[in-house]
Amino acid sequence: MKTKRVFLLLNGEKPKNLPTISDYDLVCATDGAYQYLKENNIKPDFISGDFDSLEKIPTTVETIHTPNQDFTDFDKILQIIYDKNYSTIDVFGASGKEQDHFLGNLHTALRWKEKLEITFFDDSGSYFFSGKKLTLSNCVNSTISLIPFPKATCITTKGLLYPLTNDDLNFGDKIGTRNKAIENKVTIEFKTGELLVFKMR
Repeated sequence: MKTKRVFLLLNGEKPKNLPTISDYDLVCATDGAYQYLKENNIKPDFISGDFDSLEKIPTTVETIHTPNQDFTDFDKILQIIYDKNYSTIDVFGASGKEQDHFLGNLHTALRWKEKLEITFFDDSGSYFFSGKKLTLSNCVNSTISLIPFPKATCITTKGLLYPLTNDDLNFGDKIGTRNKAIENKVTIEFKTGELLVFKMR
């Protein structure tokens, strides 16, 4: 059965190039990102937020008001997507602008990691929190970075120029940035902790 995929746009730095929207089963955005979709003639299935960033609330798109200030707009829209029974989400516009928002978005993604498969995309590539065993395809010559969050243990990689063999990474001590894929397939395994994987073009 084909996996249902979601396109989600947040109100960070807007992508220079959008993916093929027709490839997605659900298209949505936070209210602050809606204008960008409108400018690109993309009609989302819904938008959500407190709508304080819109001069005029659209009437041709489903709007879901989420005023609860105890959660971020990203967290609240993930809850809506989850309630709609979607689990595979490609997120654009999560980085750039204020960097505290970027770190907050990573925090939110980590909280949802066990329920949702979230991959972030920007103009440089993609990044996501990895499961304990991961295989990446179409990697050769890509830059791969492994960032512990804050620690990941017993990491073993194959297909990288500088492989890890049962190594630990610890934020503030040792991290694995700017490695190079020398094979088309890269595998990553680790035992404990959380690992943020960047695949850059």
